[in-house]
Amino acid sequence: MTTVHDPERKKALLLRLKRVEGQLRGIQRLIESEADCEQVAQQLAAARKALDKSFFLMVGCVMAQGDAPPDDVADLLARFA
Repeated sequence: MTTVHDPERKKALLLRLKRVEGQLRGIQRLIESEADCEQVAQQLAAARKALDKSFFLMVGCVMAQGDAPPDDVADLLARFA
């Protein structure tokens, strides 16, 4: 069974989230230094995309577990995507 506790999946997810955390800190520094709004928006979009990838990694985990019927996975995507 594949779970978030699978060492490889867990490592990949934690690394991705640490990168997002670093991106968010960078965005905060941009705002504090009164950076150009477009630059801040670009970095926000990149962080959002990275979080989306984390979410889809978790959806993949749900699918790999095989416990959830396809309709439940579709509902999960509809609710959170």
